Amino acid sequence: MKAPLFELPGVDDRRYGPVTARGENGLLVMFLCNHCPYVKRSIERIVRECGELAACGIGAIAVMSNDPREYPEDSFDNMKRVAAEKRFPFPYVVDETQEVARAYGAVCTPEFFGFNAALELRYHGRVDEMFEAMALVAETGAGPKEQKPSIGCSIKWKKN
Repeated sequence: MKAPLFELPGVDDRRYGPVTARGENGLLVMFLCNHCPYVKRSIERIVRECGELAACGIGAIAVMSNDPREYPEDSFDNMKRVAAEKRFPFPYVVDETQEVARAYGAVCTPEFFGFNAALELRYHGRVDEMFEAMALVAETGAGPKEQKPSIGCSIKWKKN
């Protein structure tokens, strides 16, 4: 799978997508949110490891696709607050239509999609293996042979 392209508004009032967030060796697209206990438990690690991966030429972008009407903690204002408090070294963007989550096939938070320099999917999995998987992608362009599905809170889909 090639990385589905998008351009979404970030918490810094600029627009971002795979093309602008990628590094010379690849891109990590993360589906995160503010309210999920799995994200809350791992956010410091995610921030630290994304900073380390940037030194390996891996860019990162975090996408929030939940319905903030049902989960106010995931509102855009709260996204801005969390990104500032946690000092996100990557863009944090809002997927209001949830089309990006659908395009990627994302089902939970946190969920990680790792792409090589050609934006070809090489890793789809959980935070525990993210750093090693993306370091391998940076070095070889290939992902790990064994990958474990993500664990987390389901994406909160809008009710029509």
